[in-house]
Parts: sequence; structure tokens; C-alpha cells
Amino acid sequence: MVEKKFGHFFTDLVWINFGGGHHITRSDYDLDKLCDAIVHVQETYGVHVYLEPDEAVALEAGVLLSSVLDIAENDAHIAILDTSTTAHMPDVLEMPYRPDVFDAGQPHEKKYTYRLGGQTCLAGDVIGDYSFDKPLCIGQKIVFMDMAHYTMVKNTMFNGIGLPSIATYDPQTERVTLVKTFDYHDYKNRLS
Repeated sequence: MVEKKFGHFFTDLVWINFGGGHHITRSDYDLDKLCDAIVHVQETYGVHVYLEPDEAVALEAGVLLSSVLDIAENDAHIAILDTSTTAHMPDVLEMPYRPDVFDAGQPHEKKYTYRLGGQTCLAGDVIGDYSFDKPLCIGQKIVFMDMAHYTMVKNTMFNGIGLPSIATYDPQTERVTLVKTFDYHDYKNRLS
């Protein structure tokens, strides 16, 4: 489609960026199709093709561990978490992206459905609706899967919300090693 509409401009270029979002590390990604497209454009138009494989490098490489701060009732059961779409999950707002939650299902798939929300003042600080086998309780951990790609590189400290600590986990030894923590000085330094 891009070539059909804009291909006549390609001969005037030295390079072209095919962008990011290519999940080239996933087993079901059509890598041959991507390679064919790159070779076709390079040979047809004499340009260099660049990719931004950023997300593919971190795909399925990290989790975001969150805790339930409060449970509220409105039109639905609402669990307020110590994380935020605005500060820690911008892809949920911008893409939209619905991260998988460990041991949770789609809304109403399991017995108890909750709307998971963040702790900022923004009405849109909503992660989404998830269902669980048991009722959630204050202090319970919620594990968001596949979160390293945006939580690590595009986070903010909106409203002074702290950044999640970074840790590694060794499944062989079950050892968690804290790599980096963030505090008020990190917030202050972002403002200067």
C-alpha cells in the first residue's frame, strides 16, 4: 500500500525507515515476508532500508509487578493499583494495548471481574477489565506480563508517581536481584 501510493518518491531517497513494531523475535512472525519486502524495496529503488527493532528486543522480556491499594464500587468492581497507565503503561493509552495479567482472564470469563485503574488524578488512568477466580484484596500482587518494551523506556513520573524498581529474576535459583530503584531525586532531576 505504501509503495503503491508513495513509491514514485522512493527513487529520490537515500534511505527509508520501515519503522518499529516488527515483532521479529516472535515465533509466528512472518520473517520471510519482511525480508522479501526489504530486498524488493532496496533492489527496486536503490535505497537502504532501516528497521527499528526496539520492541522485538524486549518482547516478552519483563513483567510489571503491581499491588492493589484499594477496592471501590461504582458501576463495576474497581481495583486501584500502585501503578499507572499514564506513568508506567503509555502503550495502553496510545496503542491501545491490553497487557496480559498473570492468572487473569477476559472480563466475565472468570467469576470476579474488576476494572484495574491507576492512582493518578486522570479519569483515563484505566488499564482495563480483567476477571479472576477469587476476589481481589488490598495488598494483593498483580503481575502484568510483557511490559519491558514501554514501561522501561517511555515511563514518566506524572503527579510524582514513582517509577517501578528494576530487578532481575533467575528461575534456576529463584533469586531476585534489585538492579535499580528510583526516588524523589530522580523526579526532581527530571524537572531541572
